[in-house]
Amino acid sequence: MSSTTAAQVPRATAASGEDGAQWADWAAEVRRLARQRDAVILAHNYQVPEIQDVADHVGDSLALSRLAAASTASTIVFAGVYFMAETAKILAPDRTVLIPDSRAGCSLADSIDAQQVREWKTEHPGAAVVAYVNTSAEVKAEADVCCTSANAVQIVQSLPADREILFLPDRFLGAHVQRATGRANMHVWLGECHVHAGISPADLRRKAAAEAGAELFIHPECGCSTAALWQAAWATCRPAAPGCCPRGACWTPPAAPGPRPCWWPRRPACCTSCAGPTRRSAGSRSTRTRCAGS
Repeated sequence: MSSTTAAQVPRATAASGEDGAQWADWAAEVRRLARQRDAVILAHNYQVPEIQDVADHVGDSLALSRLAAASTASTIVFAGVYFMAETAKILAPDRTVLIPDSRAGCSLADSIDAQQVREWKTEHPGAAVVAYVNTSAEVKAEADVCCTSANAVQIVQSLPADREILFLPDRFLGAHVQRATGRANMHVWLGECHVHAGISPADLRRKAAAEAGAELFIHPECGCSTAALWQAAWATCRPAAPGCCPRGACWTPPAAPGPRPCWWPRRPACCTSCAGPTRRSAGSRSTRTRCAGS
């Protein structure tokens, strides 16, 4: 895999009100180069509209990697973060995979490395390692199985009930899976996407109050997901419980909430289940308290 700086993106954006001609010229040059180099251009949903507009396909990371593998193009240009380009290379090892900026990283993928996985495995001999697809290639190589947010619950349910599980790296997705499966022998790495984690329960309450008639869907990578589900169950957010939607697979909380799980940087006042052990995830700026059993 390598990076490329061909057809540099104009510094101004179309939204800035500046002349859009430079964008039209840039887009035409990108498409010309793609044809010349037999390249398929993939853009993640998170990319700005101008990048999406010149792409052949726009979608989430795994769907794009599958499209890359199915493509007949000899070169894959992946406008996304590094682990996404790695995944495309895993699925299409005979192709050249280019990433526009090799420095494009993911705080979630960076929260654990292969050495940390190996050390964690030594603490739990025989445990099955379930890795979220949002991880580096070297971390995936240490895992027994990879999952997406849509099938994480089903993957964990498919493993023997008496086998310990090490779930990595997303603590919020892990909390959702543990809650949905009732798995007591599941350990969750305390990694997070800083963007998703930054969505707070207070943000959620304000938005729900402002849009009282709107449906509420929460991706389990969000920092608000654990709190949002029990808030809805206790009717502190709104009477109608939200669906926790990992890209297509929805889960609805029970009518009568049980103990409120705690996967937060600091122990909330409502939580009495937190115990002393802590684990600092790579790149983390704070030590996070692990709940008993996690």
